[in-house]
Amino acid sequence: MPFSVDGRLVVGIASSAIFDLVESDAVFREKGEAAYRGHQREMVDVPLQGGHSLGFIRRLLALNDLSPDTDKPLVEVILLSRNDPDTGLRVLESIRHHGLGITRAIFTQGACPWPFIPALNISLFLSANRQDVHEAIQAGMPAGHVMGGPSGREDGDEALRIAFDFDGVLADDASEAIYQKEGVGGFHEHESRNIDNPHQPGPLKDFLVKLSAIQQAEEARRLQDPAYRNRVRISLVTARNAPSHRRAIETLKSWGVMANDAFFLGGIEKARVLGVLQPHIFFDDQRGHLDGARAVVPSVHVPFGTLNQGNTGS
Repeated sequence: MPFSVDGRLVVGIASSAIFDLVESDAVFREKGEAAYRGHQREMVDVPLQGGHSLGFIRRLLALNDLSPDTDKPLVEVILLSRNDPDTGLRVLESIRHHGLGITRAIFTQGACPWPFIPALNISLFLSANRQDVHEAIQAGMPAGHVMGGPSGREDGDEALRIAFDFDGVLADDASEAIYQKEGVGGFHEHESRNIDNPHQPGPLKDFLVKLSAIQQAEEARRLQDPAYRNRVRISLVTARNAPSHRRAIETLKSWGVMANDAFFLGGIEKARVLGVLQPHIFFDDQRGHLDGARAVVPSVHVPFGTLNQGNTGS
């Protein structure tokens, strides 16, 4: 019977997002493909160091212990790599070394891997290749460019803390367009008039909803075992403030989702809050917000909407 990717949270991850490939990439750029192949073969048994998303992926996969059936994991992580199977062998060996439960992989030998996102029911694709992520978003796929942050941070806490901006990440950017056109006053007025009209989904809405389903599985576990401590914590960190906060909350409720924390900052620099919150990953659609955020937490740019059109440079 085939393994089904339906009905569970599936994440696609590029090797560039989960491991530090600076040395390998330098060999490719400076000495060419043949030297790169030789380098990877020579170093096949030397594990790659953890990258910006390692802590996030490790904790996400650990949630599979909530499933009553080990053959039916709640979370599946699939490697989507531009390597070919030969040069990608070091990545698979590094996955094994770090004890990650990633057993499925796609190698595309230099081609973009994102077209496989729908076929694999992927709700989030993470890569440090900005062009791949931009093209995926333009094609309507849920993707994020891993920009930076503390690499491989392991704090000993089993909890998984995920923080999201709202507009252009969880919701579409229709309200952001109002803000750009009419300013903060027009934006607040528009949101107040539309409190009862949920936002249209943004790129990561499905990812959020499936995370919420895992939180529900945690609640079921806690009812059986009062000593169980919930591990998934979802935070909303947005530049919205009153009175535009209510529509965001009502939208999440309409999706059957409730954030554990909400920070309506009204223009206060997000890095100030993120430095205290310490999520294992933070998603935002505006690079300006991420310039500060990535100094304190692993940060991902979701290049969605009008503010990101035509902005594909490195």
